[in-house]
Amino acid sequence: MSNIPENLHYSKDHEWIGVEGDTGTVGITDHAQHALGDVVYVELPKVGDQFESHQSFGSVESVKAVSELYMPVAGEIVEVNESLQDEPEKVNTDPYGAAWMVRVRITEAGAVDKLMTAAEYEDYTKAETE
Repeated sequence: MSNIPENLHYSKDHEWIGVEGDTGTVGITDHAQHALGDVVYVELPKVGDQFESHQSFGSVESVKAVSELYMPVAGEIVEVNESLQDEPEKVNTDPYGAAWMVRVRITEAGAVDKLMTAAEYEDYTKAETE
């Protein structure tokens, strides 16, 4: 069973976002990192880049495949987790902590409310694997 923290919001693309004020911290879920396998490279955007909701903002490369990362909300990148360049394996060991990917200033009011709660995401991943 995947780890699904209650305090976060989730997208159908398997990204999570934790919101504080008008800023969101984004990463991939435990379910996603498990499906990917051993992560060997993470490509992330630059500070100042702007993205629409569901737009690709980077990629994660594992021993199995390369997967796109999709922004769960529209916004501007205000911080990038540079440590993932040297330690991409953090995505496998701590997807909700040390392996956060970007921080984004949310520009779309109410966008987070359109995302899934932890319980909804758990149901979504169960249905996906059945």
